[in-house]
Parts: sequence; structure tokens; C-alpha cells
Amino acid sequence: MIKSELVQAIATRNPHLYQRDVETIVNAIFDEITGALCESNRVELRGFGAFSVKHRPPRSGRNPRTGEAVAVEEKWVPFFKAGKELRERLNAD
Repeated sequence: MIKSELVQAIATRNPHLYQRDVETIVNAIFDEITGALCESNRVELRGFGAFSVKHRPPRSGRNPRTGEAVAVEEKWVPFFKAGKELRERLNAD
């Protein structure tokens, strides 16, 4: 599902809201999550999961085409851990 499909699904479920208002709300939520992650904060959505940022230290990698050693810089990467309710729904038989 892409963001426009998410906006459409929410607008369909809530006919009293205009689609442009739903889009504004979805963008605001994503902006808040992004802002919190940029400040190295954790974002937890109960029943869904938690977003956090993890540090990857510098390391030596390999160019798969040539096999030559390549230095990979340190970086911060987003990380998502699914919540218990989400895992249970995904694994329900």
C-alpha cells in the first residue's frame, strides 16, 4: 500500500471527512514520526509496533563486482519492531 492508497482507504471509511483533510492528517502523522526519529527518539504505536533509530558503525565492505575492499561509512538507520498484536494477527491461522 502506498500513501495515496492509505489516504483513500481512510477517506472511504470516514465519509464525513474531505480527502484533502485526510491527506493533511496522514502527512502530519508521518512528519511527526520522521521528526521524532531525526531527534533519535523512539515512536511507539501500541498494538502496531515501535520505530527507532539504530547506529551502524563504520566497516569494511566488498564491491560485489570486483571483490575490492570498500570503506562503508557509519550511519543511522530507521528500525521497526512489530508489536505483539500485529505479530499475532500476521501469524493467526
